[in-house]
Amino acid sequence: MARHARRKKPEEHENLERWLVSYADFITLLFAFFVVMYALSSINEGKYRVLSDSLSNAFRSAASAGHLMIVTPGAPPLSVPVARPPDKGEDALARQRARMRNMAREITQALAPLVREGKVRVLETSRGVMVEINDSILFAPGQAALAPLSADALTAVAQVVAETEFPVTIEGHTDNVPISTPQFPSNWELSAVRATTVLRLFATAGVQPDRLTAIGYGEQRPVEGNDSVEGRARNRRVTILIDSTAPETPTEVRSDG
Repeated sequence: MARHARRKKPEEHENLERWLVSYADFITLLFAFFVVMYALSSINEGKYRVLSDSLSNAFRSAASAGHLMIVTPGAPPLSVPVARPPDKGEDALARQRARMRNMAREITQALAPLVREGKVRVLETSRGVMVEINDSILFAPGQAALAPLSADALTAVAQVVAETEFPVTIEGHTDNVPISTPQFPSNWELSAVRATTVLRLFATAGVQPDRLTAIGYGEQRPVEGNDSVEGRARNRRVTILIDSTAPETPTEVRSDG
């Protein structure tokens, strides 16, 4: 019986050069990377500065306006609020207003019975706090000596004011009824002496004298008409103005010659 010789399969040689394919791919990617880096490094410096300045101005304008407009192709413009850094001047002004508001609240509480009776009004103005006191609780008609009970009320106000550094202006006001006495030839003198009387009480109660000013306006600044008893009563008053602004340093105006 004949035996057929088995054919031997040819031996497969291991491909030892497959790493060249991966190496070639790696070199290609590395070359592409360096090409891109070179392209980026060769951007025109002038154009880069223009772009940088434009972006800076845009963000600066947006911050001042409070909004940044973002425009995307194919979509409506989007306005995004931009938070502005707090301004130190605005912070100081806000703190000062809060102090003035607290002081007005303390004065109102100290004079609560008189406020309820309508004899005292405590007002906040653009300049500060104004305390308007009807003269019927302060002085006898045609006189400038403080009534004993009113001195206690004014002392309570002075003690609140003494804890601050704000300038204080005390204004005296009268109605239009003429007065002519040896002590007060006119309403000018009466209103001025009444304001000075209150000023002296404030200084005695602890308010620094250099913060105090007294002014007599007479009948020149009415808050109501003088054609009625009620109007004249309202005009006879003492106003205490606590000013939130410090006095300005004057600048001398010189002639050109």
